[in-house]
Amino acid sequence: MNADIGGESFDEAFKRVRDMDVSLDEQLRAFADAARQRRPDFAAAVDRLVERLRQHGAGDAAPRVGEPIPPFVLPDDAGRMVSLDQLLDRGPVAVTFHRGHWCPYCRININALAQAHNVIAAEGAQIVAIMPDLQKFVADFKSQSNVPFSVLTDMDNGYAMSLNLTIWVGTEIRR
Repeated sequence: MNADIGGESFDEAFKRVRDMDVSLDEQLRAFADAARQRRPDFAAAVDRLVERLRQHGAGDAAPRVGEPIPPFVLPDDAGRMVSLDQLLDRGPVAVTFHRGHWCPYCRININALAQAHNVIAAEGAQIVAIMPDLQKFVADFKSQSNVPFSVLTDMDNGYAMSLNLTIWVGTEIRR
């Protein structure tokens, strides 16, 4: 992620956008624009992936906001098992799913959630993020982003699959 085109590296563009004091939508749009300038091959691959997902109705069968989701028990960044029931005992829970520590869009999103955490907590609710990463990567991700809420590991994407939230990104994105 260190390609340097036009003076600002991809990493520098990510950090600049992540730290912008604008809405999440504006941050994501700004990063997409920066990616198009610095890594047009990456941006084009993401555009093709999004279009492929739209054509196949990705997410159409996923739970909607406010719908209950099946219980889970997943490890957090420290290896402690966390259940949905334990979280719900403390109040309402917003569950978010992220592709992984490697995804710049996920890192921008988690940063916005970390900033919103205090407002959400003041209302008696909480956030929990779920990622299909190794515990080490989840811990690093949480630490680097100053995330004040639980980030859980769904290593094999089994829970996400049960909710119809998984997609095949394809070899182009993997490269």
